[in-house]
Amino acid sequence: MRTIFGSLIMLSASAIILSCGRSGLKQDILTQSDFTAPPVAMVKPDTFHEFGNTRIDNYYWMLDKTNPKFIEYLNAENAYSEQVMAHTGDLQKKLYNEMKARIKEDDQTVPYLDNGYYYFTRTFAASQYPVHLRKKDAPEAAEETILDVNQLAEGYDSYVLAGFLVSPDNSKVALMYNTTGSYAEFDLRIKDLVTGGFLTDTIRGVSSFEWANDSKTIIYSAVNKELLSDRVYLHTLGDKKPDKLVFQEVDNRFNITITKSLTKDFIFINLFSFNAAEIWLIPANSTQTKPVVFVPRKSDVLYEVHHHKTCFYVLYKDSENKNFKVWRAPLSGFSDMKKWTTIIEHDPKVKIQSISVFDKFLSLYVRSEGLNGIRIMKLPSGEISLIDSPETVYTVSPDMNSEYAATKFRYNYSSMNRPQTWYDYDTEEGTNTKLKEQEIPGGFNPDNFIVERLWAKAPDSAMVPMAIVYRKGLIKDGHNPVMLNAYGSYGSNTDASFRSTVFSLVDRGFIFGIAQVRGGSELGEEWYEDGRLMNKKNTFSDFIACAEKLVNDKYTSPSLMGIAGGSAGGLLMGAVVNMRPELFRVVLAAVPFVDVINTMLDENLPWTTLEYEQWGNPHEESVYKYIMSYSPYDNIKKVSYPSMLITAGLNDSQVWVHEPAKYTAKLRAMKTDDNIILLKTNMESGHGGATGRYDYLEELAFQYAFILDRMGKGDPED
Repeated sequence: MRTIFGSLIMLSASAIILSCGRSGLKQDILTQSDFTAPPVAMVKPDTFHEFGNTRIDNYYWMLDKTNPKFIEYLNAENAYSEQVMAHTGDLQKKLYNEMKARIKEDDQTVPYLDNGYYYFTRTFAASQYPVHLRKKDAPEAAEETILDVNQLAEGYDSYVLAGFLVSPDNSKVALMYNTTGSYAEFDLRIKDLVTGGFLTDTIRGVSSFEWANDSKTIIYSAVNKELLSDRVYLHTLGDKKPDKLVFQEVDNRFNITITKSLTKDFIFINLFSFNAAEIWLIPANSTQTKPVVFVPRKSDVLYEVHHHKTCFYVLYKDSENKNFKVWRAPLSGFSDMKKWTTIIEHDPKVKIQSISVFDKFLSLYVRSEGLNGIRIMKLPSGEISLIDSPETVYTVSPDMNSEYAATKFRYNYSSMNRPQTWYDYDTEEGTNTKLKEQEIPGGFNPDNFIVERLWAKAPDSAMVPMAIVYRKGLIKDGHNPVMLNAYGSYGSNTDASFRSTVFSLVDRGFIFGIAQVRGGSELGEEWYEDGRLMNKKNTFSDFIACAEKLVNDKYTSPSLMGIAGGSAGGLLMGAVVNMRPELFRVVLAAVPFVDVINTMLDENLPWTTLEYEQWGNPHEESVYKYIMSYSPYDNIKKVSYPSMLITAGLNDSQVWVHEPAKYTAKLRAMKTDDNIILLKTNMESGHGGATGRYDYLEELAFQYAFILDRMGKGDPED
C-alpha cells in the first residue's frame, strides 16, 4: 500500500512523494534511509546437513533467549521501532482514542444460569480487566464478586486468567492463570467464596481441570517440559501428599484436556492429536474409580463424547465421514460400535463443528459454504430446525449454555458491519428473544457500510471465499487501500464477525477483508485437508488469488495492498511475500511461525512432534524438501520486499521469540529496497501480546499507525 487517494508521482532513494488528488493532501513517506541504521544482529553461522542439502543459518544462536546478547538485540530493535515511529505519536494517540471510544467501558454481559446462580462479567472504565460476579437464584438478587481480575493482576505486567470453575456446592472457585502471558501452562489456585480468602493449595503446570462432585477433589491435566499435556492427576483439597497419578500418555502426538459432561455425571479425559482421538471416562461422583476407555484410538478417526441421561451421543469423523456424523451409543457396552445407531448422517456439504447435549434437544453447530449455522434437534423425535440468519454474510456461534435441563439455547450473532447480538432461542416454541446488542458509543451506524462476499479462483480452479467491508460510496477505481487478513491452518476458521477496531481503517477509506483460505475448515474438512501437510502451498496460492481478485476487480492496486496474519497466519505472510513481493505494499506479521524447517526438525521444542500431523515430519526426505520449498525464513531472497512490521513476545510458548527475531535480521540482510522493516517485541508477555484491554489497544494503535504511515495516510494534522 502506498497511498489512500492518490497516484505515485515520484520514487527516490529517500522518500516516496504521493499526490492525493481527492483530498489535496501531500505527504512524504519516510524510508529506512531517513533514519539511523537499524540494529544489525550478530552473525554466527551454524551449518546443517540434511538429505544432501547444506543449510547455513547465521542466526541460529538466537534460539537461546537467555543469551544476554539476544536480549540486547531485542531491546535495540524495540528502541529502533520507537525511533522510526516517533513521528506517528499523535496518530497513535488518535487511533487509540478512536478505538477506545468504540468500547462501552462500563459494561456487563448477559447473566447465564448455572447450578442456582446467575453468572455475569462487568467491566469498569479505566480498568484493564473484567470483574466476574454472580447472583443467587434470580437476576435481580444481590451481587457477589467471584473474581476481580484487576486485583489479581495488580503488580504484574501481564496476567492471563485462562478459566475458572465454581465447585458443585458453590462454595469455592478454582482459577487457572499465569503472569507471563504464555498460553501453554498455568498455575491453579482455589478461592473460598465464603471467607473471600485463598486456600493454601497451589498446583503448578496445569493445562485443564474439573471439579469432582464432592467439591473436594480436582482432576487436572499437567504439562511436561515440551509443554504437552501428558498426565492426569487427582488433587484433594488440603492434602499434603503428592497428587495421585490417574493417567499418563506416552505418545507425544497426543495432548490431554479434561472436561465434564453437562449432566455432571462424567469427567472425560480427552486425548487428541490432529489425526486421532481417545476418550476415557471417570464417574464424577467416584473419581477414585479407574478410567474406562470409550473407544480405543484409531488413525484417521476423531470423536467426541457427550452424555445424556439415557445414552451417549458421539460426534464422529473418519475417512468416509470427514465432515462428521452423530451416533447414539448405549450407556453400557458403549465400546462396541455394533451397538451404535446413526442419528445424523454425514453430509459432504455441511460440517458439524460441535454438538451440545441437553435433556430435550441437541444443538448442532454447523458450517456450510464458509458460513456458520445452528440447528436444533428435538429429542426424542429427531425433528431438526434451523436458527435463521437475516444476512448473507455473518457469523453465529453458541454462547453460555450450562444447564442440562434448559429449554432455551443462547447464541451470539454478528456480521462485519453489525455488532454482536445475544439471543435466546426457545427450542419448544421456535422463537428468538433478543437479550443484548453490543453498544458502540459515538453513533455507529451499520448502514453506513457495505459487506460483500467474493470468490477468488485459485490456480487449481478452487473457489476461495472472501468477505470484505467498506464505507458506502467507495469507488472501484483501483485507488482504495486494503487490509486483507487470513490464517489458514489447523482447521481454524476466520469468520466474518464484527471487529470495532477495524473501523479506524475503514473510516479512512480502507477495505477490510478476510480471506478464508485452505488450511482452515471454512468449507469443510476437505478444505482443511487441502491446506496442510503436502498440500500446504494451497494456503499461499489461495491468498494470492484473493489479493489478485481485489486488484483485478478494481477494488485496489498492489501499491495499496496491505496484508496481515498472526502465528501460522504469520507463516502465510512470510510465504506470500517471498512468492509475490511486488503484490503487496505493507505487511503485518504478528508472532509469525516462519522458521518452519528448524522448528520441525527440533524435537526438543514444544509441540514439534505433536505437529508432525499438521506440517509433516521433515526427518522424511520428501517432507523435508516440501517444507524447505516454502519455509519463509529459508526462502528469503535478494529482492525488494514490502514494508513490514513483525511482532514477537518474549514469553511466547507457541512461536518462540527467536523466530520473528531471526526472520527480521535475515530480511534486513538480504532485501534490496529502502523500505522499513520493524521488529516490536513485548518483553513482558507471550503469544497474544498485551493482556490488559487498554494495553492491547495501544499495541493495535501502533500497528495501525505503521500501516497508515507506510501508505502515506497519516492524518494531515498529525
